[in-house]
Amino acid sequence: MKQTPIPQRKHLSWRKACQVVCCVLLILSACCLSACMGASSNAMATGGEITGVRGTAFSEPSPYGMVAVPKGSLRVGLEENDTLWGAGFPARDISVDGFWMDQTEVSNAKYRQFVYWVRDSIIRERLADPAFGGDETYKIEEDKEGNPITPRLDWSKNIPWRKANEDEQRAIESVYVIHPIDGTKMLDASQMNYRYEVYDYAAAALRKYRLNPEERDLNTDHAVSEEDVMISKDTAYINDDGKIVRQTITRKLSGPWDFLNTYIVNIYPDTTCWVNDFRNAENERYLRLYFSNPAYDDYPVVGVTWEQAQAFCRWRTDFLLRGMGMAGAEIQPYRLPTEIEWEYAARGKEGNPFPWESKEVKSDKGCFYANFKPDRGNYTKDGSLITSKCGIFSANSNGLYDMAGNVAEWTSTVYTEAGVESMSDMNPELRYNAAKEDPYRLKKKSVRGGSWKDPESMIRSAWRSYEYQNQPRSYIGFRCVRSMMTDGGSKNKGKK
Repeated sequence: MKQTPIPQRKHLSWRKACQVVCCVLLILSACCLSACMGASSNAMATGGEITGVRGTAFSEPSPYGMVAVPKGSLRVGLEENDTLWGAGFPARDISVDGFWMDQTEVSNAKYRQFVYWVRDSIIRERLADPAFGGDETYKIEEDKEGNPITPRLDWSKNIPWRKANEDEQRAIESVYVIHPIDGTKMLDASQMNYRYEVYDYAAAALRKYRLNPEERDLNTDHAVSEEDVMISKDTAYINDDGKIVRQTITRKLSGPWDFLNTYIVNIYPDTTCWVNDFRNAENERYLRLYFSNPAYDDYPVVGVTWEQAQAFCRWRTDFLLRGMGMAGAEIQPYRLPTEIEWEYAARGKEGNPFPWESKEVKSDKGCFYANFKPDRGNYTKDGSLITSKCGIFSANSNGLYDMAGNVAEWTSTVYTEAGVESMSDMNPELRYNAAKEDPYRLKKKSVRGGSWKDPESMIRSAWRSYEYQNQPRSYIGFRCVRSMMTDGGSKNKGKK
């Protein structure tokens, strides 16, 4: 009897099986992508309820060495004249956004990192220069595909500090000088120039600078003005003699580049401030040691002008972004605090007259809360003759150290007698980028906090003082802030 063969199931070839699997994966991926995109996929819908287009969630990482100061309000200034100096300060209710602030003042060690970075960048430039090392590998001039790009230094290539050939050694030694009297080898401070650019987004956003004349005045009763709009921008270059030339250019509005300002700043601290600030005093040891000796690593940097502090903020921003790459695209830049941000942070969560809760400057046990000048001529009563190490006194309720005394601190704000009366009550600030040709009186910047050489009344959180933006002092330093991208917290503070 003939048996009917049982039909055999056909087996898929390996290639056919892979194609099936790929199709399944593509379908699943499309479903997942649709779910992940959420409302954004509805942007192409033909109709229906509006659900919005949402972006990817972002969580800002806490910056190293900084603390969060949440948004809030404060009555700034003094409502009663100081009994010692009789100085009155305007008082006003203001509100500020949240920001990050350095826990301590910028130290010698941190600022020295800036100086050494500038030094190393000069050496790398010269190692690539045919007149010195001639090693083109110290510069990157092409992308990964071989396309030409704007040349930049290759920081992954080490400087041959110990095993340099003759040409490399010339490049390295070119940033040093020998003292003509004692033969000491030291960094050539005159070469430590840092070039940076800042785009003025606020100025570029002003309606009067719109390229389309019809957008400059929204009042339709007015005829459209075709007059030329003039802008001013800062620029700088180094001339053939190696000197920094700074200029403020006034020209016809032409486009976005009109708001890109260029600065070149010599960033080495003026160590002679210890002698120039105190005539007929034996401060030579500080002149020679304070910035360069490791014993003072954790002391606040001084002898830094407002212009140098601004340059440090810009470098610190760029240095961070180099390390973060695309992840840092939304990070706000480091900057100096506004005068009001500084006072808001100094008063602590309770809005105290001093960064601490008590209205006295020392505890019941006789321990001082800050480094200042307790008595006439007695600097050491609080334990220090000059500056003290950053952060050795207790922090205020915001977690900030040395917001009174130690060194006074630069702010970004132009100093005026009117103070907050001339500013907005929301994120108040008054800025003016003084041109080199401007009268010197327009170059005053607000300084806050008092210093190691100041009496009790001058270390109050509301005390206002100033210094000229190009003037280094042995008692003025700074700390940085960074605006928060978003701030869910808030606080209200007192008034004294």
